[in-house]
Amino acid sequence: MSTEVTNWAGNVVFGAARLHRPTTVDELRAAVAGARRVRALGTGHSFNRIADTPYDLVATTRLPRVMDLDSARATVRVSAGTRYGELAPHLHKHGFALPNLGSLPHISIAGAVATGTHGSGDRNGNLATAVSGIELVTADGELTTIGGDVLPGSVVSLGALGVVTALTLDLVPTFDIRQRVYEDLPRASLEEHFEEVFGAAYSVSLFTRWRGPDVEQVWVKQHADEPAPPAELFGARPADGPRHPIVTMSPVNCTEQLGEPGPWHERLPHFRLDFTPSAGDELQSEYFVPRERALEAFAALDGIAARIAPVLLVSEIRSIAADRLWLSPAYGRDSIAFHFTWIADDAAVAPVVAAVEDRLVPLGARPHWGKLFGVDPAAVRAQYPRLPHFTDLATRLDPDGRFRNAFLDRYLPA
Repeated sequence: MSTEVTNWAGNVVFGAARLHRPTTVDELRAAVAGARRVRALGTGHSFNRIADTPYDLVATTRLPRVMDLDSARATVRVSAGTRYGELAPHLHKHGFALPNLGSLPHISIAGAVATGTHGSGDRNGNLATAVSGIELVTADGELTTIGGDVLPGSVVSLGALGVVTALTLDLVPTFDIRQRVYEDLPRASLEEHFEEVFGAAYSVSLFTRWRGPDVEQVWVKQHADEPAPPAELFGARPADGPRHPIVTMSPVNCTEQLGEPGPWHERLPHFRLDFTPSAGDELQSEYFVPRERALEAFAALDGIAARIAPVLLVSEIRSIAADRLWLSPAYGRDSIAFHFTWIADDAAVAPVVAAVEDRLVPLGARPHWGKLFGVDPAAVRAQYPRLPHFTDLATRLDPDGRFRNAFLDRYLPA
C-alpha cells in the first residue's frame, strides 16, 4: 500500500499489499473475486492481527449508507460500515432503540458484531445478539443472505465467512437512561453483595486500577422511569461531579452523569459521539469469566495487583448475559468480563498480560477476539463446543480459504 495503514491504537501496521475502498457492492464483489486472500477492515478498534493479511484488505466505509427501518417488524437493515453512533440517533428519532451499546459509539457495527463486542447488564447479551440477518460477499464474489439455523454460527464470525455488506438488527422501543457514578465500593461489600451490585440497574460497570482494596468507581445506568438509585451503593458514595473512568482524566468527553435522564444512546456509552478519538494511546485485553467464578477471578488478580497497576490505565468489569452464538465469548454462560486498558508499551505489558492469563485461564476465561492475548490456541479452542460446526460452515462458504489469515490459522485451523 502506498500509505501506511494502522489500527486505531497504532500498535498494528497492516501488511496488506493492496487496500480496496469500494463504493458499490459490485466493486466489492469484484475485489473479493480477484483476490488470492482478502480480509475486511472495520474502524480498526482491534488490538491484534485479526484483520491483517499480506494480500488484500477491503474497507466497507464507502459503500452506500443504508438504514432501512421496518417499524412493523421492529428491525433495521443497516450497512456494515455504519457506526453505532450514526445509527442510534436515527433509531431514537423514529421511536426505536438497540438493547445495548458498547463504551464507544464510534465503532462500526459489522466489526463489533464479528468479534463479540459488548456493553454491560445482567440481562443484556453482547451486541451481536441483536442480529437477525446477514448479507455478505462470499469467496466466489456472490452476495449471499444468511439466516435460519446457521445464523448463530455466522454472526460472531471473525471475518472468516466473507465480507459483510449489511446486517438486520432487532429493535426495542426507545427508552431513557439516567447515569450515576459511585465511588470507593469496599471490596468486602462487593463480595457480600456481588449479585445486588451488578443487578442494581440496567447496566453496571466497575472501574479499578488495582491500586487498593476498594473498587474506585461504579457506573450505574438505570431506566429513567425506575425509582431513583440509593444514596449509597453498599458503602460506595455518589460522586459529587462528573467522572472519567480513569480518575486522573477530565470527564469532558464522557456522557452525561449526575442522574440527568437522556436518550439511551447518550447514556449507555461511556463516551460521547462528538468526541472522536483519532488514535488510542493504549493497549487493551479482555477476558470473559463464567459468572459463578467471578469472585475467584478478583482474588486471583489481587495476587498480582502489584504487577498490574504500574502498566494499567484502568480496568473495567462488566456483566454479559449468555447467548447461543457459536464463537461468542459469552456462548452458553452468563459472564463477567475483566477488561484491561494498558499503557502503550508492548514490552512492559506483554509479561503482565501473560500473568493475568495464568490466573484467569484456569477459571475458564475466554479472551476477547479483538484484544491482545497470548492464550494457547488449544486452550482457546477448548472453550468453544460449537467450534467444529463453525469450521464446517467456514469450509462450506470458503472452501479455498480466501478469507483466512495467520490469526485464523493459529486459533481456528481449517
